[in-house]
Amino acid sequence: MVLSSLFGGGRPAFTAAKDMPSLAGKVVLVTGGNSGLGKQSVLDLARYGKPAVIWLAARKLERGQQAADDIAAQLPASSTPAATTIKPLDLDLASFASVRAAAKRVVAESARLDILLLNAGIMATAAALTADGYEEQFGTNHMGHALLTKLLTPLLLQTAAATPNPDVRVVVLTSDGHALAPPPGILFDSLKSTQAAELSTVARYGQSKLANILFARELARRYEGRLRAVAVHPGVVSTNLANNFGARYLAIRLLVLPVVNALLTVSVETGARGQLWAATAPAADVESGLYYVPVGKKGGKKHPRADDDELAARLWEWTEKELEGQEI
Repeated sequence: MVLSSLFGGGRPAFTAAKDMPSLAGKVVLVTGGNSGLGKQSVLDLARYGKPAVIWLAARKLERGQQAADDIAAQLPASSTPAATTIKPLDLDLASFASVRAAAKRVVAESARLDILLLNAGIMATAAALTADGYEEQFGTNHMGHALLTKLLTPLLLQTAAATPNPDVRVVVLTSDGHALAPPPGILFDSLKSTQAAELSTVARYGQSKLANILFARELARRYEGRLRAVAVHPGVVSTNLANNFGARYLAIRLLVLPVVNALLTVSVETGARGQLWAATAPAADVESGLYYVPVGKKGGKKHPRADDDELAARLWEWTEKELEGQEI
């Protein structure tokens, strides 16, 4: 894989300050909104799009509240709270119980949901299981978001049905690192294990990110004409995501990452532009079901199975079976 493909590059073609349209009256939910790309996205959405409500989801409610307060302090006095209300939301994607509780609150307090930005994720963590018994990266990056989307889909569809010229969107943050997934794409038979004996931590990460692309592709197909779903790679962004590299990858964390950060990464302000473009650019410019690299460019170097409709359908059906009985 060439570095330009893995890390993204080029000057952004979208700037929130000049290109984001009014989101007046709309409701947005951003997972992982307390730091990095998620926090920047909430800030830019509130500052330039000014939707009625932004749900800022975070694994710890207190961190979500701190982020909401910090964002509010950066907005013009006239914009808070009149233009946008930022609501912290307790959401741990590694726990189905937490996902159900979060979705229940959103449905109870919101009459609509226009944009679901699935931004949160973990990377290169040590071998572990989620609370519900899935390989941790797959369980967090895919299963938690899949359940959240499943539980909020009725609200998304309700919004589309009740809105003239509806434009309801689901944006899934993925990575060019999905190309690190194993050749079959997803090892279904062992997803309910740590997979430590089969895959390295980076391969497990790639598998989860490939699942994000396939999930967005199949979501778009199943709800064609009612909602728009895309997957977005932000480029390599200077965040704390890679701090999860464990002792086995200590040399990478201590020696390689500082060089990468200095030479190849972009700021969170720049990195967030891809997902903000996908969430707010004119509908005619955002083709549902596709994978985009910075900013608004189709494709990039992909895993051979990233466009595999059969694999996307199999992942959807496998996931749906696993999520049976998970209701609010």
